[in-house]
Amino acid sequence: MVKSSTIDAFFKRKASQSSKSNSSSPTTNLNTSSHDRPLKVYRIEHTEVDINSLVHDPGLRLSIWDYPIDQRDKIRRAYIKAGPYQHILPNYPPSGPEKHRHRFQSSWFKLFPSWLEYSPSKDASFCLSCYLFTKKPTERPGSSAFTIEGFRNWKKVNDGENCGFLSHVGKYPNSLHNVAEQACKDLMSQSQHIEKIIEKQTSEQVVKNRLRLKTSIDTIRWLTFQACAFRGHDERPESKNRGNFLEMIKILASYNERVSEVVLENAPGNAKYTSPMIQKEILHILSSNVRNAIREEISDAKFCIIVDEARDESKREQMALVLRFVDKDGFLRERFFDIVHVLDTVALTLKKRVCAILSRHSLSIQNIRGQGYDGASNMRGEWNGSQALFLKDCPFAYYIHCFAHRLQLALVAASKEVKNVYHFFTKLTTIVNIVGVSCKRHDELQVIQAEKIAHLLAIDEIESSRGLNQIGTLQRAGDTRWSSHFNSVCSLIKMFDATCSILRNIITDGSTYSQRGDADAAYDTMTSFEFIFILHLMQEIMGITDNLCQALQSQSQDILNALDLVSTTKVLIQELREDGWDPLLEKVTSFCNQYNVDIPDMNGRYAAGRGRFHHQHDHITIEHHYKFDIFTATIDSQLQELNRRFNEHTMELLVLSSALDPRDNYKSFRIDDICKLVDKFYPQDFTEQEKIHLRYELQHYERDIPQHPELRNMLTISKLCQGLVKTGKSVIYPLVDRLIRLVLTLPVSTATTERAFSAMKIVKTRLRNKMEDEFLADTLVVNIEKEIAEKFTTESIIEDFYSMKERRAQLQ
Repeated sequence: MVKSSTIDAFFKRKASQSSKSNSSSPTTNLNTSSHDRPLKVYRIEHTEVDINSLVHDPGLRLSIWDYPIDQRDKIRRAYIKAGPYQHILPNYPPSGPEKHRHRFQSSWFKLFPSWLEYSPSKDASFCLSCYLFTKKPTERPGSSAFTIEGFRNWKKVNDGENCGFLSHVGKYPNSLHNVAEQACKDLMSQSQHIEKIIEKQTSEQVVKNRLRLKTSIDTIRWLTFQACAFRGHDERPESKNRGNFLEMIKILASYNERVSEVVLENAPGNAKYTSPMIQKEILHILSSNVRNAIREEISDAKFCIIVDEARDESKREQMALVLRFVDKDGFLRERFFDIVHVLDTVALTLKKRVCAILSRHSLSIQNIRGQGYDGASNMRGEWNGSQALFLKDCPFAYYIHCFAHRLQLALVAASKEVKNVYHFFTKLTTIVNIVGVSCKRHDELQVIQAEKIAHLLAIDEIESSRGLNQIGTLQRAGDTRWSSHFNSVCSLIKMFDATCSILRNIITDGSTYSQRGDADAAYDTMTSFEFIFILHLMQEIMGITDNLCQALQSQSQDILNALDLVSTTKVLIQELREDGWDPLLEKVTSFCNQYNVDIPDMNGRYAAGRGRFHHQHDHITIEHHYKFDIFTATIDSQLQELNRRFNEHTMELLVLSSALDPRDNYKSFRIDDICKLVDKFYPQDFTEQEKIHLRYELQHYERDIPQHPELRNMLTISKLCQGLVKTGKSVIYPLVDRLIRLVLTLPVSTATTERAFSAMKIVKTRLRNKMEDEFLADTLVVNIEKEIAEKFTTESIIEDFYSMKERRAQLQ
């Protein structure tokens, strides 16, 4: 038998360079066995990608291949959930030769809704599916057209079979685009993943997993609606109080045996759905759904931004953003959209943060038709304020100073113009501080007030009913708190007797000379005729303005109705000036007699000043002093401030908009003013052909709408807009309907942002002052817009949760 040849018979082993060197150096005895320590391999560290900070503009975002390989699927899911970036503009920039200019069309989004994107920074179209799943581009021409460089040959889009978009999609199922589309669907369908198929769980396990997750979702939603904290100080099983979240699950388990079998200690260790991370993920899904629902409500409509900032419990400056728009049914909406932390309140910083929020949700700055801020200089500045910066990008984003802030500034300014009124509010603050500074005095005040109410009920001086005769306390007046001056005045009138009793007790039993002295001075002030006279005068004036203040805080208030309320307030104050002296004097006199306060002789001579400044004016009586120096001067000061701060007649935009006012059977309707309104203030929202057609449409509108039985008695332009949609007239008069919606978009007040900050104080308390900004924003969105959040079914949230990232336990 012939012995087979080995490999060594044909090839000769070549000595390595290292072996040669070893053989040439006899002094070296290196042991190259497996006991040698291998070279250290350093781990490549990379930071976790923040999903919320992903750039959505396809012309500016990083390539998917630039992200760490272990995070690409998470990033892909985030982009798929957000959907293609379909930036809608009234007019896209033209390109090509001047004689044959072409531009992108927003109607193309409807033809290719699942993948077509537009980048305003590059003026080019992209494909979301190909960006996420195609291979790295090669040197072959066109390989990066829809992923990196962008496609902008608009001439070829409407070229029949040669359409650039159709060519990109391809005719066959195995084209690069169709393969990428299928990859997107497979990624979001975790039940098709190979590891899920290998580790196939029974249907009973899936049902238990879904029930366990459903319990956590319902608990999180309820706690968020009630602004309650999730976690507890000690969440161990043996703890007596494991926090609101776990304790709520325990209660739900006690009422349902099926729930009890799958939650808490009975749940598997890898799918309890109770960790803080899971809680935040579920809450983020809810808030994202709310924002997406608001985005769908806005659709392609124009909108207004209302922005304000405030400091939270952890001393971080937070900026709230509210969007005001008219929905498809004609209802005026103000939706809280987001709250973000800002490092400073510089106008440019605020603008960048607002633009980032709008861009993330495909809301174009060009669609802004109004800005609402308070009177801060960084907001209203004509050169460098936020309103000026937005006007540079969108010249039709008209700025309206918050009406409620204007009213408050008018009240404060008017109170400082008249010397006697200014001293009155200073003394009022002193009285409230003396009585309310101590808990003991506060309790005594309420006991005395309760005894007084019981006595009046016993002698039938006052009526008894549910909600009446409640025991309150003295309220402080603040320059920045709406209605606070009126509430402070009313509380003192209501508790006048009890307050005097407390001051007398302090005068008698005060522990120090300063307490007794301050109380004695406050008592002398309270029991003076002048103080009581101004107290009732301010109640009359602020009672009139308070109705306006409350109306301005309504979310559905339109600007024309707000201007009418301002005019009505001015008329009522003027009537008080002309006819209110005698009733006021009679009211003050009756009050003084009730509490044994000395009433001066009104026909006596008035002496101004004291000591060396004491001057006797024989021709001035005490009645003249109170009537003209205080009563008339205070009202005139108030009217002057209202006229100065609400001088909207100088704003041509609002004057022309009043031509759409439906009150008094459309008495103010003027076709020329309406056409001028469109030409001057909304030229970009109407084409030249539509402007010509508008006049003829208005002629039909003028003869039709005032005769319609459901539209003839409309009181506000907001109700008119709803009526046009309800009766179908918005389809017959689309241009008028569009103009009414633009006028309604103009802001009235920043009350919605103020409510958001009130909710923030409830959510982020001293015990929860370490809340992350994203967690705070998600909580506030769900809490404030609970009307939208409660519409999402638990099943839909489970589906979103399952497709968010890889899950160990199967839910499908």
